[in-house]
Amino acid sequence: MRSTADVVIIGAGIVGSSIAWHLKQAGCRDVVLLERETQPGTGSTAKSMGGVRAQFALEADIRMSLYSIAFFRDFACGYRLQGYLFLATNSRHMEMLRANVYRQRSLGLNAVRLVSTQEVLAIVPQLEARDILGGSFCPTDGFVDPHTVTTAFLQGAELLRETEVTGLDVDGRGIAGVRTSQGSIASRVVVNAAGPWAREIAAMAGVDLPVVPLRRTLVPTEPFDKVTREAPMTVDLATGFHFRPEGLGFLFAWADPEEATGPAFVEKILSQAARRVPVFADVQVNPSRAWSGFYEMTPDHHPILGRSPVDGFYLANGFSGHGVMHSPATGKILADLILKGNMDLIDARAFDYARFAEGRLIQETAVL
Repeated sequence: MRSTADVVIIGAGIVGSSIAWHLKQAGCRDVVLLERETQPGTGSTAKSMGGVRAQFALEADIRMSLYSIAFFRDFACGYRLQGYLFLATNSRHMEMLRANVYRQRSLGLNAVRLVSTQEVLAIVPQLEARDILGGSFCPTDGFVDPHTVTTAFLQGAELLRETEVTGLDVDGRGIAGVRTSQGSIASRVVVNAAGPWAREIAAMAGVDLPVVPLRRTLVPTEPFDKVTREAPMTVDLATGFHFRPEGLGFLFAWADPEEATGPAFVEKILSQAARRVPVFADVQVNPSRAWSGFYEMTPDHHPILGRSPVDGFYLANGFSGHGVMHSPATGKILADLILKGNMDLIDARAFDYARFAEGRLIQETAVL
């Protein structure tokens, strides 16, 4: 095992691997990725729904999505332009979508548009639409396979598997190195990309990171042909239930406020599905095929990107379900900060660590 590195990245999921790729593309070759598992990308990355959208309310989110979508489309990673359709069933949600679309278009997302109830049904005819006032649709949103993207990011990277971080060294100048189960690596630049376990890593450097894991479950159906295969990711803003085609069936997602798991959750999500798409009452589901993963949540459901209070210790954490879709932008932002000392993709204060202490929590209306 090597004893020094210019940059050490803790966590080889899609975020950590993207940071390594962007550093390498910018000319920084002495980068080491640490992964405690036998294979990279087997944590939250592997459990993701893979959705990618630019339909956000916040400028920084929209800018990160625009960069990421363009990146995915050029990266030969199988980006699928399936679209995202948001459904509004009350005037408050309709006004929110109207304001969001105005902002999105002002930032260059020209494909997004508001849609009427009739247009919603033209996109997904099987919807129960009697309570739908309208929505917003963007055909350039879509989804990726997180495993394929992570594998591409890791091409040529120096990856140390089964290497668990046991401590961080800090001295008067800041971060000084990483202690692992396989030995120590001296480095003045360390990136925390440890996903749901980021808080424990940060604590090793004396940083209190407000990131906690939240279990989310995805439910795939058996093959089902009663709903159009062209359906976009369809999001019911009234309940948070959303679905998209997956293989010959569909993939269901919903944030259960009671956080039920197992058969109880499957029963609940099937009720949500049938309420919005009545023919889903006939869909077959094998509960054993459902899977759960962890969102890494912050108090305002947005990431913490950039410098920490410890010099040389960088944060790429708390994506709250948006880590896969924003992984390319995150890689660019962290690489720019590390190599140039600044970022030009978004405002440096947008997702900084200091916002929590300063009371600058983010208000985002389009959180799933």
